Amino acid sequence: MKIFVDADACPVVHQVESVAQKYQVPVVLLCDTNHILSSDYSKIRVVGAGADAVDFALINLCHAGDIVVTQDYGVAALALGKHAYAVHQNGWQYTDKNIDRLLMERHIMKKARRASAKFHGKGPHKRTAADDENFMRKFERLLQMATAAQATVDSDC
Repeated sequence: MKIFVDADACPVVHQVESVAQKYQVPVVLLCDTNHILSSDYSKIRVVGAGADAVDFALINLCHAGDIVVTQDYGVAALALGKHAYAVHQNGWQYTDKNIDRLLMERHIMKKARRASAKFHGKGPHKRTAADDENFMRKFERLLQMATAAQATVDSDC
């Protein structure tokens, strides 16, 4: 199992690394050439700056049982399709039960923005330390669950 982070503008990279290091799970941070990342724990993969280049590289690298950290619903849907776990930077997990609704909401909002130059959807609230703590708690729970599931699969083989 590995953890893949869509690291372009991801506010929880340090939290992911902290939890991953505790459980000795490798982390791969993916970013494009417009971002500069450094890490003492994670492997960093820099991908070309083309549209969705990081997204496609991440999906090509991940496998069943891996964890993907992304705020992109499309990337999450593709990760779920590969039987990987997907989690948002706010700590909620993408699942087969919620991904269709999230993709539909994204589509509706995009149509509303195109239809009206005056449409201004609400942006995200300013991130707080409580948001980071909430993410870390939920992410650790997900990592424990994924590790237990992987152990079960390994013992069955």
